[in-house]
Amino acid sequence: MKIHHVACLEDNYAYLIIDESTKEAAAVDPVEPEKVLKAAQEHGVDIKLVLTTHHHWDHAGGNEKIKQLVPGIKVYGGSIDNVKGCTDKVDNGDKISLGADVHILSLHTPCHTKGHISYYVTNKEGDDPAVFTGDTLFIAGCGKFFEGTAEQMHQSLCVTLGSLPKPTRVYCGHESVRQR
Repeated sequence: MKIHHVACLEDNYAYLIIDESTKEAAAVDPVEPEKVLKAAQEHGVDIKLVLTTHHHWDHAGGNEKIKQLVPGIKVYGGSIDNVKGCTDKVDNGDKISLGADVHILSLHTPCHTKGHISYYVTNKEGDDPAVFTGDTLFIAGCGKFFEGTAEQMHQSLCVTLGSLPKPTRVYCGHESVRQR
């Protein structure tokens, strides 16, 4: 499993999660789909699905365009988050497969938005797992409490994300926490 970041907008990150055995990829929050598709082409992979962490435009704003550019692509998003362009709604504990070796677990991490989903990713090769936290967890803080409470953020950070195995690599949705 390989993971590549794609800088988007002013300080957002989209990501490519690649199953190396099949050269299939998932795109996380591809707000600028043309950039993400170009990165996929450079890595020689085909994007099969989109993982959307939450409904804010700077994460879900590219979903409709990527559906036009990649006909039949599946776009995943939280079942209660009203994600633009979503074709497949997920709840806490739902599992998604990518290629032959990559497994994705949906984790409901509410507070920034009510339906925010983080995606925990593992593979059969035993690489360190990864989690894509959108606007729940940043390098130096957490997202604003737009739709939730301090108790929900505590649960999301300290219980849900805090219970992941120690070697889990964290991939957040922004470079900075300013205005997020």
